[in-house]
Amino acid sequence: MNGIFALIFILSCALFLFTDPNGFLSAMLSGGEKAVALTLSLLAVYCVWLGFFKVLEKSGLAASLSRATMPATRRLFRSSDQEALTLAGGNLVANFLGLPGAPTPLGIRAVRKFSDAGNDFAAEMLFVLNATSLQLLPTTVIALRLSAGSSSPADIFLPTLLATLFTTLLGAGLVFLLRRRK
Repeated sequence: MNGIFALIFILSCALFLFTDPNGFLSAMLSGGEKAVALTLSLLAVYCVWLGFFKVLEKSGLAASLSRATMPATRRLFRSSDQEALTLAGGNLVANFLGLPGAPTPLGIRAVRKFSDAGNDFAAEMLFVLNATSLQLLPTTVIALRLSAGSSSPADIFLPTLLATLFTTLLGAGLVFLLRRRK
């Protein structure tokens, strides 16, 4: 994949140099400047939400939310491993709240626990649910829209909720359907 991206970049640069040699350097510099600005704004958003999730963890609210999801996660993942279900529940809650980066460590640990217990179904289901990521608050998209100068960056709320609800239901349904066929 890196080779394909490198090839696309080299071909694009060559084409740009051929069509507008004077604009090449200024475009590269302004593009780099915009990339750094976007990276810094996203870094700030990530720091805020990761800090928020750490406060949730320290206060015990994250564990409470995870425990509240226990009956649903037990049926969804077909597991009785409390620790794995707590991790998976924390992953799903962090995704639902739109906390960027926070669900990843929880999801990795949950998948390891499920895999160690031989529960491949649960590991596959968590992977799909993590990829489809039902989100109540699409914080990263709102931050991107805000940094791009959108006058109403939160307008994406309802479409994102509906789209992620649909993809989550579809993904979970496909895991159940394909798992039965095996």
